[in-house]
Amino acid sequence: MEKLWNSNYVKVWFANFMIFFSFMVVTPLLPLYLSEEFGADKHTIGIVLSGYTLTALLMRPFSGYLVDSFPRRIVLLTAYFLFFLFFAGYIVAGSLTLFAIVRTIHGGPMGAVTVANSTCAIDVLHPSRRAEGIGYYGLSNNLATSMAPTIGLLIYAVVEDYDAVFAVALAVSFIGLLLNWAVRFPDKEVVPNKAPISLDRFFLVKGTRLGVCMVCIAFSYSVIATYIAIYSKEELGMTTGSGLWFAVLCVGLMVSRLFGARSLREGRIVENASHGFIVSLFGYMLFAMVHNPIGYYGAALIVGLGNGHVWPAVQNMFINLGTSRQRGTANSTILTSWDVGIGLGVILGGVIAEYISYTAAFMAGFLFNAVGVAFFFLTARKHYLLNKQ
Repeated sequence: MEKLWNSNYVKVWFANFMIFFSFMVVTPLLPLYLSEEFGADKHTIGIVLSGYTLTALLMRPFSGYLVDSFPRRIVLLTAYFLFFLFFAGYIVAGSLTLFAIVRTIHGGPMGAVTVANSTCAIDVLHPSRRAEGIGYYGLSNNLATSMAPTIGLLIYAVVEDYDAVFAVALAVSFIGLLLNWAVRFPDKEVVPNKAPISLDRFFLVKGTRLGVCMVCIAFSYSVIATYIAIYSKEELGMTTGSGLWFAVLCVGLMVSRLFGARSLREGRIVENASHGFIVSLFGYMLFAMVHNPIGYYGAALIVGLGNGHVWPAVQNMFINLGTSRQRGTANSTILTSWDVGIGLGVILGGVIAEYISYTAAFMAGFLFNAVGVAFFFLTARKHYLLNKQ
């Protein structure tokens, strides 16, 4: 059997870890930074931080096109360099306006580098280990997003200097850039695509049904992730519970990916996705209906177990719906779908929580999830089986 953890895959895996670590190490401190350094109010903070998400979302489809149309090494290194460079902008920005501009523009390289790096990870995997490798690749995200916020807060608590945390993000992203620089990508001839510009060059049209499913799944996650800290404090009286909730979620994600790797290697992709959708649905239902610590932490573990199956399986399904020259487009499509769901969850979840209750917002998340699961079993799964390459 061909080697899974070859040197190139390991470098790309750790480079992805560096992307999400450098991003997440500063994320929990930014609202406090904007408030203390520039006197920004809550509304202004929301506007400044949302710009990053918007530009990342807008960049996703173009990233897929660039990755599929030009040498991937060049696209990846260019996107990674810009992603690294803008962390320096956080340090030198001397006004709220300048910081907002830097932060907003930074979303473009973030949107591009995540698409490029995941596509290059697929390229350096042997076809027989590709499905399994995609599953393990997601562990780098999970580990980084669970470790980085705690480390960032700890650094600030010790040195009480925001620039020190920004410098850590700059240094970590530079290490990731060096790792990708050392990757030897397989020699592939880039054949210019002379077909007329069409939607399928930027968005995998065959993946639309799966995209709808991912929007619904992301909506559910977004509602909980955005409002869980306030809900924990106001409704359950737990001031530090949300940190442990995400730690339990991460455990579920990692366990699921580790145990799901074998079934992915054996080609049971649809089975993996089916099980994951059902398990995660039960987790969101538990969170919405059982308002005590057992339901709270039990839901975290179950959602982690379910989502850990769903993401790598559905990513494989997206890739299998496209040709080998549409891997970048396939990756950008699943990430775009996820971003749309996250954005809708933040906006609609906030409206429901404001005018009704947090419980109603979490119930809406569960219902959205149920719609996505139903759509998967009623139409998306069958469409995939009929149209996969």
